[in-house]
Amino acid sequence: MKELDIPVRYMETALSTEGITVYDVPGLISALGDDPWGMFAAAGRLRDRRFGNRVDACSIINAKSGNCSEDCAYCAQSAHHDTGAEVYPLLPEDRIAGAAQRAFDHGVRRFCIVTSGKAIYTDSEMTSIARCVELIRDIGIMPCATLGSLDKNQMRTLRDAGLNRFHHNIETSRSFFPKVCTTHDYDERVETLELAREAGLSLCSGGIIGMGETMADRAEMALALKDLKVDSVPLNFLMPIPGTPLADAPPISPLDALRTIALFRLILPETEIRVCGGRVKGLGELHPLIFMSGANGVLTGDYLTTTGRDYCRDLNMLSALGLEVAYD
Repeated sequence: MKELDIPVRYMETALSTEGITVYDVPGLISALGDDPWGMFAAAGRLRDRRFGNRVDACSIINAKSGNCSEDCAYCAQSAHHDTGAEVYPLLPEDRIAGAAQRAFDHGVRRFCIVTSGKAIYTDSEMTSIARCVELIRDIGIMPCATLGSLDKNQMRTLRDAGLNRFHHNIETSRSFFPKVCTTHDYDERVETLELAREAGLSLCSGGIIGMGETMADRAEMALALKDLKVDSVPLNFLMPIPGTPLADAPPISPLDALRTIALFRLILPETEIRVCGGRVKGLGELHPLIFMSGANGVLTGDYLTTTGRDYCRDLNMLSALGLEVAYD
């Protein structure tokens, strides 16, 4: 087969009954290296086929910050690392709802409550978060939550309050995970996602790119998310935080970031691929090409402990690209 036909071949394989499998991964990675722009075009066509010109925009609030018992190597909020990150308890309900209202007023239609820590341990916190979910739902924005490893009863409480989606990253491949975290294992993250699915919640799970993993690790992660049947995959590009074990990690190149987005789109042709933390800093001048490489979603506004990108700038960018925010 001629080289120019390789991107088309992988696009057709992605759309086949079985899709891209572990056996296709070596060739897929090779093609992304040899003909990145052809592969980006194939991934972009898959995005357009599934999502058209609609982009899913979400926003978050760091509702409880710092002093986390886990030792995730990338995290500014871990109590194991000296980063100077803010430490505060769960924010008041009106402040969380107010942030959701501001996001809604700027055209965002999905809002996530994020708390630091391994889990939610007190009934009072769970009750307050459930009330926040109700308030966010009443605004007209879809509520999402990132709350650590919840049990099935907590999941059901949030579902009954109106939670639409639960976010819990697997972070990286099973193979690479022990190099990222030692205070809990990969299977615990998978079990939490399965509990969320059993509770009837939509699943959002992805990870961080650029922690020292290989492209094969990234493909392994994408295939795991395919097996888990997640609905949305957030891809973050590492922003090294002073005081963490990954403070001196070298950045991946913008072209490698785009290759990674295309890799996930080709393995997950029907799934939301959302580019989140580090997208502007990590991709630089190539940032708008995330959509042409297969992404159909973005996190807009600030991140957890670092500044993000202004809502209006993102909306203007989408308009200039002929894209629009999805409202359902």
